[in-house]
Amino acid sequence: MLKDLPLLVSLGLFAVAAVAVWMAGGRLARDISDLADRMGMSQGFAGMLILGGITSLPEIATAGSAALTGSPHLAITNLLGTGSVNILLLVVADLMIAGTALAALVRSSSVLLQGLLGMVLMTAAAALALIGDVEMASTGLGWGTTGLFVACAGAIFLASRYEKHPGWTATGKRGQSERAAGPDESHASTLMLTLRVAGAGAVILVAGFALSQTADGIAADTGIGTGLVGITLLALATSLPELSSIRTALTIKRYDLAVGDVLGTNLFNIAVLFVVDVAYRDGPAMAEPETFSGVAALLAVIMIGLYLAGQMARRVQTFLRLGLSSWAILASYAGGLTLLWYIRP
Repeated sequence: MLKDLPLLVSLGLFAVAAVAVWMAGGRLARDISDLADRMGMSQGFAGMLILGGITSLPEIATAGSAALTGSPHLAITNLLGTGSVNILLLVVADLMIAGTALAALVRSSSVLLQGLLGMVLMTAAAALALIGDVEMASTGLGWGTTGLFVACAGAIFLASRYEKHPGWTATGKRGQSERAAGPDESHASTLMLTLRVAGAGAVILVAGFALSQTADGIAADTGIGTGLVGITLLALATSLPELSSIRTALTIKRYDLAVGDVLGTNLFNIAVLFVVDVAYRDGPAMAEPETFSGVAALLAVIMIGLYLAGQMARRVQTFLRLGLSSWAILASYAGGLTLLWYIRP
């Protein structure tokens, strides 16, 4: 296993995998943006469904391998801890935009719906972690993770229906989330764009898996606790695809695509809890109550709520290049990490 490599080898492989993921994620955002234009799909929904799904592949590989090797708790902590790290990426995105808060530039109401659905499902995941799951008819699967998987599928369905009949759209001149209407900038055929998206997804899957495995090995060699590994080092490693794609989305002024990527990834990560359950065959993976994972999920709920509040307020003012919602997110993350340090397993 990659996690058993010597520390220096793990560090080198981690760096190579990080570069591969960064390059693939950047190319992916451009191609998906062009595909969305050709398919008549909004950038926010494309970010959630396609970009969010693909950038969740490292978490799927990490969670499945951890469960298969008898470490479901690390997988669960990673999946629930990544939720807050992903929202932290929106703060990084705020730094990349000069003079205007990112939350004021997002215009699609479908992005707001995605965030609200994500908050509901993450709250349910937190409750499941705190009280523990119950086995479903001697199948080895839990009622809770199965229900969360079905609920995530339902959330994607609701978002797709809302995509066709949005209730409202932001107005005014506070920000422009989409480029001017017209043909996309790519000269590649739709088939070629699709193949490039698939290729980038494959690179992200393989390199993302290498990132997570070497991060686990580095953490073990340096003596960091398992819970903190899941919510910091491992979560940051598996969030690199999102950071790369967000950077590219901001470069081409597809702000809805960037935010949809983050919110979509969080939604898919909740669904991946079911994958952990399937891979782990000694009963429900979340059978035992876990305060650490539950608090990590609640931290993500708070941070999502703070971002959505900023999007609804749509204040363009920034302080030291960050909007007010970004500062609130940073404060909540610092407070959450402090609490998690004291309750770490």
